[in-house]
Amino acid sequence: MRLSKIFATFAGSNSKKMEQQFKRTLITSALPYANGPVHLGHLAGVYVPADIYARYLRLKGEEVLFIGGSDEHGVPITLRAKKEGVTPQDIVDRFHEIIKKSFDDFGISFDIYSRTTSATHRQVASDFFKTLYDKGAFVEKTTEQYYDEDAHQFLADRYITGTCPHCGNENAYGDQCEACGTSLSPTELINPRSAISGSAPVMRETKHWYLPLDQYEEWLRQWILDQHKEWRPNVYGQCKSWLDMGLQPRAVSRDLDWGIPVPVEGAEGKVLYVWFDAPIGYISNTKELRPDDWETWWKDPSTRIVHFIGKDNIVFHCIVFPAMLRAEGSFILPDNVPANEFLNLENDKISTSRNWAVWLHEYLADIPGKQDVLRYVLTANAPETKDNDFTWKDFQARNNNELVAIFGNFVNRVMVLTGKYFDGCVPLCGEMTDYDRATLDEFQRIRAELEHLLDTFHFRDAQREAMNLARIGNKYLADTEPWKTAKTDLNRVGTILNLSLHITANLSIAFAPFLPFSSDNLVEMLNITPLKWSSLGNFDLIPAGHQLGKASLMFEKIEDEVIDGQIQKLLDTKKANETKDANNTPILSPEIAFDDFQKLDIRVGTVLECFKVPKSDKLLQFRLDDGMGGRTIVSGIAAHYQPEDLVGKQVCFIANLAPRKLKSVISEGMILSVENSDGSLAIIMPQKTVAAGSKIT
Repeated sequence: MRLSKIFATFAGSNSKKMEQQFKRTLITSALPYANGPVHLGHLAGVYVPADIYARYLRLKGEEVLFIGGSDEHGVPITLRAKKEGVTPQDIVDRFHEIIKKSFDDFGISFDIYSRTTSATHRQVASDFFKTLYDKGAFVEKTTEQYYDEDAHQFLADRYITGTCPHCGNENAYGDQCEACGTSLSPTELINPRSAISGSAPVMRETKHWYLPLDQYEEWLRQWILDQHKEWRPNVYGQCKSWLDMGLQPRAVSRDLDWGIPVPVEGAEGKVLYVWFDAPIGYISNTKELRPDDWETWWKDPSTRIVHFIGKDNIVFHCIVFPAMLRAEGSFILPDNVPANEFLNLENDKISTSRNWAVWLHEYLADIPGKQDVLRYVLTANAPETKDNDFTWKDFQARNNNELVAIFGNFVNRVMVLTGKYFDGCVPLCGEMTDYDRATLDEFQRIRAELEHLLDTFHFRDAQREAMNLARIGNKYLADTEPWKTAKTDLNRVGTILNLSLHITANLSIAFAPFLPFSSDNLVEMLNITPLKWSSLGNFDLIPAGHQLGKASLMFEKIEDEVIDGQIQKLLDTKKANETKDANNTPILSPEIAFDDFQKLDIRVGTVLECFKVPKSDKLLQFRLDDGMGGRTIVSGIAAHYQPEDLVGKQVCFIANLAPRKLKSVISEGMILSVENSDGSLAIIMPQKTVAAGSKIT
């Protein structure tokens, strides 16, 4: 898309907003829930876009704070704690560190990544509630809710199970049936029971405080629908839908023992509702980072606030949180909320309960050193206005055909040619041709395109334009053919490579928001200091005679074996899910006759040799003493054991399976293992040493 077309596309409703000047920008990203690790859907929907924007503004020299943190209160955390027999604090401590490390590993450049169990947050959230309470901003209501007389506590919706009135699933939750996907209220369940004690709950009166959103409806309608028409259509449309349906009061407290206590008399045993507590985390995390001037970032009209979220959080960030801030009275409101839609995985909705996800920490274990590849692919497929899909084949194609063949190929050729003809020193730029000048002009035009796309949160298109710079570089080298010109005119080659090296320097700027690790590598190869955004489009960045650094490959091809391994991992997950019900409870396999079981010849063998199968990350090759002359078995457990640790151990195996060829190796049986709830595998071994070949009966 060319510059004139882009400006025509985004002109109009945006133009007035873009004229407003701000002194600083506060960027927040949705707080991930600390009851599990983060997956690529989180990265694509929220954190990579937010990081791109933060890095871009910093490159421009603007004053920016990028705020993040873990959301650590609420019922799902208490459910997981009860299931594991640990405390809720144990759960959030574990996953806060896992999440934080994943973000660090992928270069998400938070200025602070804190948590809602911090002392600062506890105080800020309590004070916020108390301020609204003292102003009479809440409505107090007494309602009937389910109560567990055996456990002596009110039950949150997720603590109530029963039969779904729509599909008959006997294990539906009080807020949703996982089998048919229908949203429910606890009173709709047939034969409700407590998930804590298993007993039938009773209705009992309880008092709570509500934020009367209906009182803010007209103000919200004017603020959003009239003043923020520049918001993304998906955000604007969802807000309009909520407002058109009419807003209702929303409870801000819950009967629960995990969370921030409601700080008023008569509220014993009640905590702040997590939806009220969590967005205040943006404020408390800012205060934790900047205790002396945090109010400048939240109360000064010259500050711009931008919330990066997924579509499931639009109502909270565009309607509920602004109403809270309005009720408090001293805070500024968000300027934009560029929410993304959802990313699917291999044409199926990402589901943490079904383990249908690519977990970030597992990605780096399986495909180390390729953070930027995933960032690139997720941005290229960003679900900015509609749901999009991630597939491993597309991941491989974009890496091999774009990052390797276009970006990496150009940089490698320039560095190699400069080393060959000028000993790695930047050559002098001589007289330029009209074609040289046209190439320079194209770069200067693309800078304006990039800026406009980034300023208007069109990161997918912006990254495409950055890649177009590399395409221009490749075309320039192909058209000028310096390897041929070197035979007759080395001065002309110097001019070509000087301009090509400046294209390379420009690429280090253009890709810095998107691919931070690769841009740093490029800066190191050029042996220069990182360049500012204002230098993009300039061709006087590296002086003639400058000694370049050591060249290295920017990217490398990803082979079929790696992709096949990831696809197989998902297929294994799907197969495992077929043995579980809608609530992730294992289902017994169909019954078989005892005679069928007796057909299996299960024996014990001693591992003589064990090593990884070449060109496979998943397979181990065993040589067993089976008491019958020995045999070879291939097993897909390489991710769970070091081969040398298994030599000398005894394993159980099926001896009478038909031989099968795996990766050119004939496997003569199957080693038995058990799958844990987290997907890890453990080989079944006898407790005592027995003779090789002993039969299991």
